[in-house]
Amino acid sequence: MSLNGKIAGPDGSVDWLEAIPNPDKSDYGYGGFYKEIDTTIQGCNTYRQLLSWGIPFPYPDKKNYVITRKGEVGNTEDVTFIRESPIEFLRELKQQPGKDIWLIGGGEINTLLLNAGLIDQMEVFVMPIILPEGIELFGSIPSETSLTLLRSESFSSGAVLLTYEVVNSEA
Repeated sequence: MSLNGKIAGPDGSVDWLEAIPNPDKSDYGYGGFYKEIDTTIQGCNTYRQLLSWGIPFPYPDKKNYVITRKGEVGNTEDVTFIRESPIEFLRELKQQPGKDIWLIGGGEINTLLLNAGLIDQMEVFVMPIILPEGIELFGSIPSETSLTLLRSESFSSGAVLLTYEVVNSEA
């Protein structure tokens, strides 16, 4: 997210990330992180933004779920759409054996799952940029939630990774 809490531009774009120098060509730990997950969750707007990039689906080796209110979208070989009772679905999903689940976003889904007590840990990259407008890390109104800092790491680009445990998770 930007220093002022934006995860995307007003139109959902993340092209502002390209403006941040990365002299070491770091993947910011993405490779190791990706090996620790077997499932992704994202909202429909985030999914549509990802498709607009015109690249092959980036997580074909994972189970991928898209939370949506739209009834007309159909499952694909890469994605299963969750239309009804997403909270109950995700409570059950968390009980299944497997690796970690990556909540990709966006802001509305982040708030929905945080407020339902379904987020255990957050890894947030704070990027050295301030955006005048855009989509917030948490859309609508998140519940007051206590966090415990587990670690922080800074990068030569000026980005900082903050890893938090959610203290008052109900799940």
